[in-house]
Amino acid sequence: MSARKAVLTVALLGVLALPQIAVSQESADSPVPATARYAVLLMGNLAGTQTTQKQATGEVRVLFEYTDRGRGPKVETLVTVDGHGLPTRLENRGNDYLKAPVEETLTLEGGKATWKNQGESGSRELTAPAFYVGMNDPPEILAVLARALLSSSEKRLALLPEGEASVEKVGELKVSKGDRMLTVDQYSITGLGFTPTSVWLDRELELFAIDTGWLGVIREGWESTLESISAAQKKRESRLYADWARRYAHLPAVPVAFTGARVFNSKKAKAMDGMTVIVEGGRISAVGRDGDVEIPADAQVIDAAGKTLLPGLWDMHTHVSEVDGLLNIAAGVTSVRDLANDIDVVLEIRRQWDAGEAIGPRLLVTGFMDGPGPYAGPTKVLVSTIEDGQAAIDRYHQLGYPQIKIYSSVKPELIPGLVDYAHEKGMRVSGHIPAFMTARMAVEQGYDEIQHINMLFLNFWPEDVPDTRTPARFTEVAQRGAALDFDSPEVQAFFRLLAEKGVVVDPTVAIFEGMFTGRPGEMDAGAKKIAHRLPPQVRRGFLTGGLPVPEGMDQLYRNSYRSMLEMVRRVYEAGIPIVAGTDALAGFTLHRELELYVEAGIPAAEVLRIATLQAATIANRADQLGSIEPGKLADLILVDGDPTTEISDIRNVALTVKGGVLYKPEELYPLVGVEP
Repeated sequence: MSARKAVLTVALLGVLALPQIAVSQESADSPVPATARYAVLLMGNLAGTQTTQKQATGEVRVLFEYTDRGRGPKVETLVTVDGHGLPTRLENRGNDYLKAPVEETLTLEGGKATWKNQGESGSRELTAPAFYVGMNDPPEILAVLARALLSSSEKRLALLPEGEASVEKVGELKVSKGDRMLTVDQYSITGLGFTPTSVWLDRELELFAIDTGWLGVIREGWESTLESISAAQKKRESRLYADWARRYAHLPAVPVAFTGARVFNSKKAKAMDGMTVIVEGGRISAVGRDGDVEIPADAQVIDAAGKTLLPGLWDMHTHVSEVDGLLNIAAGVTSVRDLANDIDVVLEIRRQWDAGEAIGPRLLVTGFMDGPGPYAGPTKVLVSTIEDGQAAIDRYHQLGYPQIKIYSSVKPELIPGLVDYAHEKGMRVSGHIPAFMTARMAVEQGYDEIQHINMLFLNFWPEDVPDTRTPARFTEVAQRGAALDFDSPEVQAFFRLLAEKGVVVDPTVAIFEGMFTGRPGEMDAGAKKIAHRLPPQVRRGFLTGGLPVPEGMDQLYRNSYRSMLEMVRRVYEAGIPIVAGTDALAGFTLHRELELYVEAGIPAAEVLRIATLQAATIANRADQLGSIEPGKLADLILVDGDPTTEISDIRNVALTVKGGVLYKPEELYPLVGVEP
């Protein structure tokens, strides 16, 4: 998961927020302890803690921290609440996920709330109760917010700086450890993200657990129960997604005819006006000029005049969650490749999307592995020997995975054997460049694909930046990238090697736009294009800024980002295959990725070819997908405008078709609080 997606995941799911009292109370007659401790888990692995202490003054102090590959927040919070559970004073100090300094305050005096953090400052005279949701707070906020909502007359409160939240009890579960039993209740809070956020409380309304799929927080000593918590939570969420699929996936009972369309020919990378396309039985049955194609008498005719019909888009770098399915389909993304996820989770998501039990794209899965150590990625598949790696590859192969992804902590001496073994199984190999290796070495040892454009830059500074497991893989590129000479013999020779080997590059430049050019209180250019459409609390996540910028280096970081775009153009011009991937917010980020390729200097029509047929070809699915031809699966998008000349028109998706099923973005987006 990218730094930007991790930051947004926290914001979207309401994991970080204001604390109050996080106390453990196992039974009604047990005393409330002065200190409560929670384990913080990333993909099931212990990564940090939350500790809460009640002060003699009535204030509460919370320390929340976790480590994720050298990143992660460390925030100390001091908070006071009033008799209704509403914060009247708050201080957050420490650092955020990207290690930028945190200094956040809230005061509530005389009916006036005043707040300040790294992205915002403001005040408001309150005429009714309101709850401030902090930018940098520990998970305890969900319990505090839940209690405040439950005590309000309508179980609903205004949020500060903006928005509104409500709460509903939706389930309960008995959990046990040894001979101890505890009943915990699931509360669903709306208003914090795209979908309702769950918090699990005990019968005294104290925090027991939070699970987002990626990050879990649970009362210390009860970690073994998180799996049952997660299962119960997913069961309810699945009912919601199934209901959406029943209501908003439109399966025509008759053929569908698009007429008057501008059709994008992905093989020739050009558009043809005045075209008719017939979809029948989930496949494309005919394509031709208007008047040359016979339209079935009972067909549903869609007038596509002034619109462009394209093959469905591909996002070749995702880490999917359930809600990503809807966001992708609404944005015209009909196929995605997941490049690291929990095996059981991702296969169940794929099953639901394929079965129509939830709205989502076609999903290709990739087997992820890393080496153990302090910078290991969030995975249970950790390999330290060639036997470990081969066993992991065997399992992925048995499950039908077509590809493996190698991460940063895998020992360099294992790479040749892992690559050869995967290739013997007919599997592709991609990934980060492991620490103490260069991209050239990985390519020479058989890599088929490299993830992230920064990995290409790091190839040229092996002595200065040998360990790329840490955030140095971002900061060193930010400080050195602007000076890279693309015409130097070393760089040109590297390009020739990539082209000769047919190595694919997955740039994910949109995530670096936020990292390198985002500043506290200032959205990057890509975020500005969509922020106004997003739920209020999601929108705030774009104000946190990117990487912490050393004094005097602001322009250098921006120049290095421009150098990343130059790298994309040079890679394309060298004949090196590119795939469009995001590693970030589903749907919207792919649109930005494509815009940035055009900004880099790749023609818009070529960018659309990259995001359709080229992706399908690299994924070995071009026989069924990637172009609009008779016999192929009917994965299509209808776009207002002409993205072959103005790439930003790709944002104007009027209709998405996946396997002949029609989806209307104006119906889907409001389900997750997004303006159509």
